[in-house]
Amino acid sequence: MLLPRAAGAVRGRAGRSPPALAALSQVLRLERNRRSDVVFPLQKLTRYLAPGVDAARFRLFQPGLAALQRAEALFRAGRGHAIDYVSSAVRMDHAPPPALPEVCFVGRSNVGKSSLIRALFSLSPEVEVRVSKTPGHTKKMNFFKVGKYFTLVDMPGYGYRAPKDFVEMVEAYLQERSNLKRTFLLVDGVVGLQKTDHIAVEMLEEFGIPYVMVLTKIDRASRGLLLKNVLEIQEFVKEKTQGCFPQLFLVSSLEFSGVHLLRCFVAHVTGNLPTVEGN
Repeated sequence: MLLPRAAGAVRGRAGRSPPALAALSQVLRLERNRRSDVVFPLQKLTRYLAPGVDAARFRLFQPGLAALQRAEALFRAGRGHAIDYVSSAVRMDHAPPPALPEVCFVGRSNVGKSSLIRALFSLSPEVEVRVSKTPGHTKKMNFFKVGKYFTLVDMPGYGYRAPKDFVEMVEAYLQERSNLKRTFLLVDGVVGLQKTDHIAVEMLEEFGIPYVMVLTKIDRASRGLLLKNVLEIQEFVKEKTQGCFPQLFLVSSLEFSGVHLLRCFVAHVTGNLPTVEGN
């Protein structure tokens, strides 16, 4: 858990300070319970569980401060460590070579996928992740190279305003991308699993793709609603899935809740934090 304090806010290469709480050094200035809630928002909900409810799935991936700091360093560009947009592709033969471990982010068109990726890269403001007010802005697979460590892919959204060739594009990627280590399936934390999300789960299960569910927009959900959705999705994962990591990840791209933990999980599944708990 987070105990020591770190000094000094981090500035981007362009001289701009990152948003509030984007860096661990900012989070560590908070009082203990508050900083724990920011880094581990899912564990915060255990306080409100009914007696006898199993809380094991709330804390399967619980890295310490050193691992969180190592992961943050991967997401901060610097001399000898470039974070760059590489290319976009609508077909697999346009995708960059599969040279590095890779993760992809997929979800419904208005789930906040690009906003979350921008939050993950917020300590490197020179990395441009376009976020549109119009759902369905992402029409291609967008590849971002994180130094020599891994590649992150922003996939087109499904459902409302999805590209016409979405199924062909995404199915080909999931089946052919040999360096894909984990798929991050984003689900709206306010409305929970929708019909289109179930279709995405069925596709991932059919292809045998390891994935994890990330609940977005948790700042917009009341505590009771969020806990209800979490428990329902946890039960669904337990009873209906085989390839899904049993712990959910809760995030707010606005308040940076859960973003530090998600950075750490990305670093872990790409092989850059091999000793951290949770597979």
